[in-house]
Amino acid sequence: MDKSFTESLSSGKCIVIGEVAMGHDGSLGLAHSYIDAIARAGADAVKFQTHIADAEGTRSEPFRVPFSPQDDKRRDYWIRTAFTEEQWKGLSLHAEEKGLFFLSSPFSSKAAALLRQAGVAAWKIPSGETGNIPLLEDLVADGIPILLSTGMSPMTEIDAAAWKVRKAGCPLVVMQCTSIYPCPPERVGLNMLGVFRERYSCCVGLSDHSGTIYPGLAATTMGIQVLEVHVTLSREMFGPDVCASVTTTELSQLVEGIRWIELMRGADVDKDTTAENLAPLRDIFTKSLVASRYIPAGTTLERSMLALKKPGNGIPASMIDRVIGRYIRVDLEEDDLIREGDLE
Repeated sequence: MDKSFTESLSSGKCIVIGEVAMGHDGSLGLAHSYIDAIARAGADAVKFQTHIADAEGTRSEPFRVPFSPQDDKRRDYWIRTAFTEEQWKGLSLHAEEKGLFFLSSPFSSKAAALLRQAGVAAWKIPSGETGNIPLLEDLVADGIPILLSTGMSPMTEIDAAAWKVRKAGCPLVVMQCTSIYPCPPERVGLNMLGVFRERYSCCVGLSDHSGTIYPGLAATTMGIQVLEVHVTLSREMFGPDVCASVTTTELSQLVEGIRWIELMRGADVDKDTTAENLAPLRDIFTKSLVASRYIPAGTTLERSMLALKKPGNGIPASMIDRVIGRYIRVDLEEDDLIREGDLE
């Protein structure tokens, strides 16, 4: 990568993260395919989730939604879909080769230890771990940026986590998130972006679960530094997050829209300068005063004798009141431009 994640946060360019999460369903080949597709779409980072069954949950851990006919327990699902340290290293290297920041959310300190070996550009704290202060203390020790999700947290919990990150001196990004899959527009919570920015004096971002490109575009107009969206290769794929994901084609459209918005927000327009630069077009599209009929020389001009027609290289239409009542010195045919030199 040309820049570190920290440098990119201050670049003025929104970091777009394509969130694979568990969309690979344990297929290493599919995980690599996601990296290729997200890179082609123009995103800046790819993110996964790292779950280690024996470090994360008990045997009674429930599914958020019953989606997996091949796994009796949530624990079985974590075991079946897990990657080895070498496989995570391969994914990290592949992302780097494609010019992407590599991220994966650790759901335990054991998962964090594994990811350290693979190499991550920043730590993304998932919504369910925001209040897990021991895990947070483990992660801030690395000194790399912390992306703090807030999907299920009250403000007191967010305050405590943000304070912990700040005390450690890590770059902080507080991510507005609503843990609803898919998230309806009235629950996206764009208002929280300004709240977080003012409350913590930090970078802000949006972790979007709407399954559309609209919240990301709207949040970009509000100056976010990071946008995370779930990504799927197809809406017909297997998994609990597909309904809350954009396709890779939509991701490409989202990235294009974000870059447009950034250019628009960063380029001020001066109307006087624009009008001067567009003078040739003004001559074509604006209107001038012309004779509405034959007018003999010596006639006192009346409103009925005048018409407003293109091109705009004569007396401007806005000057009509200054022309009425003056004498014309030359004969004019219908549609002849009235020139200042023809008037007395």
